[in-house]
Amino acid sequence: MRQAVLIGNPGTKRTEYFRQAAAQIGLPVFFSDWRDLNGRQAKLPEGELFIKIDPPLWKSCSLTELNTLAEEYAAQLKELSCLHDFRKAAFLNTPEAILSLLDKRFCKAKLVEAGLPVTECLAFGADKCGGKRPAEQLIERMRETGNHQVFIKPVVGSGAAGVSAFRCLSLTRMALYTCAFESAESGFVNTKRLRRFDRPEEILPLLDRLLELDCIVERWYAKSDYQGFSYDLRAVVRDGTIDFLLARLSKGPITNLHLNNRPLKAEELGLSEETLISIAELCKQAVSCFPGLRSAGIDLLLTKGSKKPVIIEMNAQGDLMYQDIFHENKIYRRQAELMKRWIAEEKMTTETAQ
Repeated sequence: MRQAVLIGNPGTKRTEYFRQAAAQIGLPVFFSDWRDLNGRQAKLPEGELFIKIDPPLWKSCSLTELNTLAEEYAAQLKELSCLHDFRKAAFLNTPEAILSLLDKRFCKAKLVEAGLPVTECLAFGADKCGGKRPAEQLIERMRETGNHQVFIKPVVGSGAAGVSAFRCLSLTRMALYTCAFESAESGFVNTKRLRRFDRPEEILPLLDRLLELDCIVERWYAKSDYQGFSYDLRAVVRDGTIDFLLARLSKGPITNLHLNNRPLKAEELGLSEETLISIAELCKQAVSCFPGLRSAGIDLLLTKGSKKPVIIEMNAQGDLMYQDIFHENKIYRRQAELMKRWIAEEKMTTETAQ
């Protein structure tokens, strides 16, 4: 019989609340610390495994190290993928599926290929041989496409690391909202604190630094609003079903909750049944684009007026919601139930075949 395994970080809320949920339903879980992993030689139990992979903890807040850290994680995931053949391991989310969603550009391209509505990307790549600084090239591209407002996002990373909102009405009238900051003391870092810059002499150097990272540039959409706040939604999806739907309300353009934005239960928005069905169907279709993906956090906006759902981005490890773990903890309980049921059904199938 398969052993359920959680690969994660000791003492974190992800680990503790998943283990609590598993214990409540009677699912024994072997915990494996990321720090002890070494590919196929990972400290794992004998026999066949069913593995849930949580993300490793990145201690560095340096944005210049973001791509290196992501490459190291990708290498670890590729090593873990060998367990499928080496140990006949099964996964809640396969390493390949996690890798697909780590890359925002690749993920978005797959969704576009499937004909799903996503936030539009501007075709932009800083031309290092063009003679103009990256910020100037971006402003020129925005003017060409008629976009006065855009989001800039590193292709890898989470927690709003490097994510910025840029408004440019002219070369003297612009604003940048970002958690990125550079100083002689700290270097170029993610401060986890949103700042607004409105002077070109401050904005352009920061934009140059951001665009030197591998970034995507997206159109800035007008979102639906509620009681004076604009909002987007985080849906946590399991096997195509939404287990949790939360609105993230903000007075500014970036809605991440750790930036002191306001969480609200989605049912309090008073959305129509038609809109809720559209959200659920879109989430189901999005997850189906990635084989091996059984659990995902999906960020969506509802367009102002029509409330048409549009996918902002997806995260294969976007299942930690404080608004859930401190109340019902149903996201992790249902993941544990899925693993327990899958293990039991496989055991029954094997015994029947014998």
